[in-house]
Amino acid sequence: MLSDSKCNEFASFFSEKINNIRKAISTSPSYAEVRQIRPQYQKEDTMSAFEEIDSKILEEIVQHLKSSTCYLDTLPTYFFKRVLNCLEADLLEVVNASLLSGTFPNSLKTAVVKPLLKKSNLDNTILSNYRPISNLPFIGKIIEKVVFNQLNKYLNSNGYLDNFQSGFRPHHSTETALIKIINDIRLNSESGKISVLVLLDLSAAFDTVDHNILLERLENWVGLSGMAIKWFRSYLEGRGYYVSIGEHKSKWTSMTCGVPQGSILAPLLFSLYMLPLSQIMRKNQIAYHSYADDTQIYLALSPNDYSPIDRWQQTPPATKTGNR
Repeated sequence: MLSDSKCNEFASFFSEKINNIRKAISTSPSYAEVRQIRPQYQKEDTMSAFEEIDSKILEEIVQHLKSSTCYLDTLPTYFFKRVLNCLEADLLEVVNASLLSGTFPNSLKTAVVKPLLKKSNLDNTILSNYRPISNLPFIGKIIEKVVFNQLNKYLNSNGYLDNFQSGFRPHHSTETALIKIINDIRLNSESGKISVLVLLDLSAAFDTVDHNILLERLENWVGLSGMAIKWFRSYLEGRGYYVSIGEHKSKWTSMTCGVPQGSILAPLLFSLYMLPLSQIMRKNQIAYHSYADDTQIYLALSPNDYSPIDRWQQTPPATKTGNR
């Protein structure tokens, strides 16, 4: 029987799962060790602030966003879009105030999580058979989209994104990732070599992102500073959620790690969080390709020549693990 206590049970289960995964992650090395593989960005190529937007950009963003509605939204999204002309001036002020002050509104940091059974034939009494589906306020997504557009433009113009990360990027897809990997393996085969392929799938990857490490990536790997880094710190801090089932809901639960599930910025932030992976792979001459949190790494071996594997096994632990 559904009740608030059942919602609290789900909330506790989801939080404990993330905490247990984080506890199982080995202690990270010092940042000094990681700096050895950090690419140096040019000091003139930094992003210290976001730019104000006008009503035309705002209207375009709102109309192109999906019309999904969160329980916390005052107006249904489809209706919000219809009456945008009446709300535009106030909404524009809210968005630009967030950009210029480096602050993400606290009222938009709460997510509504609904448990969804992973497969219809699973036992619905076992909590581990459910995955959390997160919904966020629509106005928060509008602000996120503005930030995403400006950050993405900056990253692309300076070449900071990993060329072999195909997740959630224009002209990159599961198809392009698959073609690249298959082509590399076929070339190895035609050269008389065999390929050793390892598939990496991180558990709850988006939910276990360490906020301090992510902010370090943004500041020291891609050159964010000033109001821009302040905004992201505000965006990540003080977030929380409650589980909702029907008319029942759990207590508010704090989120001390992770990029917000269901947010516009989450995939891009995760890609930046994983930037050291590309440097580690290149330094150890290992081919790889990623799609979001799924990574394929592969080595080409000549018959009876296992030196590439031996070289990898002899690599110092700090170089292997980076910050995670």
